[in-house]
Amino acid sequence: MKNFIYIIAFLYFGNLSFAQHRFNGHIDNDQWQNQVFLSVIDDYRTLEGINDEQIINKTIADSTGYFQFTGNQLESEQHIYKLHVDNCSSLNQGSNHFEGHCSDSKDILFIAKSTDTITFPLSFEAEMFCDIVSTNPKTATFIKVDSLKEEMKFAYSEFRSKANRDLNNKKWFKTLQDFGQNLNEPLAELYIYAFLSDRGNQLHHYYLEDLKSNTYYDELLGRLQDNYPNSTYTKQYEAELSSDKFIVSPSSEKEIDFNWVYLVIGLLIASVLLNLWFVFSAKRRKINQHIEAKEQLTKQEQKVLDLLLNDNSNKDIAETLFVSVSTVKTHVNNIYKKLNVNSRDELKLLFNR
Repeated sequence: MKNFIYIIAFLYFGNLSFAQHRFNGHIDNDQWQNQVFLSVIDDYRTLEGINDEQIINKTIADSTGYFQFTGNQLESEQHIYKLHVDNCSSLNQGSNHFEGHCSDSKDILFIAKSTDTITFPLSFEAEMFCDIVSTNPKTATFIKVDSLKEEMKFAYSEFRSKANRDLNNKKWFKTLQDFGQNLNEPLAELYIYAFLSDRGNQLHHYYLEDLKSNTYYDELLGRLQDNYPNSTYTKQYEAELSSDKFIVSPSSEKEIDFNWVYLVIGLLIASVLLNLWFVFSAKRRKINQHIEAKEQLTKQEQKVLDLLLNDNSNKDIAETLFVSVSTVKTHVNNIYKKLNVNSRDELKLLFNR
């Protein structure tokens, strides 16, 4: 009996340690290159686009378009994965995938864990979710959500008025949140949350309003913590929720406004005082320069300088000082040399005349 228990335990735990996933399907070889990529999504804000840093495996489809991924490198806990095909040349992959963009690509998002076997439909086109065959009942939840989102887009496009948007916001937020909760998979709810709270989305403003009074977001955090306590998804969601709650908090809004008002006033006062200081300093420097410049001159040269700055001619200066014109010319030349100027105009500029 004891040996029997050991055998059962060995088979069970051996199975876990060598658990293998198997993902297979078909692509249209006439439409796509034969390379199929498998990516793991650790950041739910990067669900869209192609990110080379997320790729964990690649396989080549055969001549019929059949592809298969097998292995034991996936996590035992549910994660978000992506399969994608594209027609971006591998020679130009760096430029074609710049910032996660490849204009000619197709992908499918799904939930899986290390022991799942999944078969995907031909060509990844917009197939009904029932076409995916999986041992994991949660695999196709994203596709179910996408189907509901298409209905939502149609409802919004029917009338483009503000009144219609306001009615649809309230209706579809609740519809999507209830639908996600009924799927009994927090990662599916996180997928819906990422869509509704996207800052590039027109729904983001309503999301912030909804966050003020709707307890759904805290309840979702509780479900994530219960099901995925150590997951990066849970930590990311908790951080985002805390940040968004701070933004919509009335007290924080007042505090932010208060701080900004006083900060702006303080900067204006500082700017005025700084400008006054610069003006005062400039004048002070000029006065000092004038004093230093005059100190280089003899008393007679200083008298000649004052008369020059008052637009007196050499003859007028000679008569005023009772000296000859040639003596005045000598004084003027000495003044020019000592003050490093070449004319009366430069002399006036030096003394702001």
